[in-house]
Amino acid sequence: MRTNALRDVSRNQLATTDFDFSPLFRSMIGIDRLATMLNTPTTNAYPPYNIEKTAEDAYQIAMAVAGFAQEDLDINVENGVLIVRGEKKTDETDEGKHYLHRGIATRAFEQRFQLADHVEVKEARIERGMLTIELKREIPERLKPRKIPVKH
Repeated sequence: MRTNALRDVSRNQLATTDFDFSPLFRSMIGIDRLATMLNTPTTNAYPPYNIEKTAEDAYQIAMAVAGFAQEDLDINVENGVLIVRGEKKTDETDEGKHYLHRGIATRAFEQRFQLADHVEVKEARIERGMLTIELKREIPERLKPRKIPVKH
């Protein structure tokens, strides 16, 4: 009985952690809800993707979109959220075909990435079934730290 009480206390302590994640959020792309994500199972894992930090202020999202053509993809930024949508156009060559197994994905998808402040999409390209989205964080000059000289 005592071990159950201790287990409940430790769960409650973990659930009410007052740790400030905001410094982490400023430097990450697409992980602005890290605290929530740690306690929530992933529900939308299609299509699979990687987020890579390629330089001090540059990031890359690589998404496996085999079977989708350039015209099947739609990439937008709305209110600081990068939205990647894919919808396979109907293919006339599929008419009359009877598949025994269809493993090449053709279902529609939508992935959303919360962008940190001052992050912009520089380019997107598709090559050999991989969609690559280049991101860059460009802090305006007026927001960068600067040294102010003290005069006599």
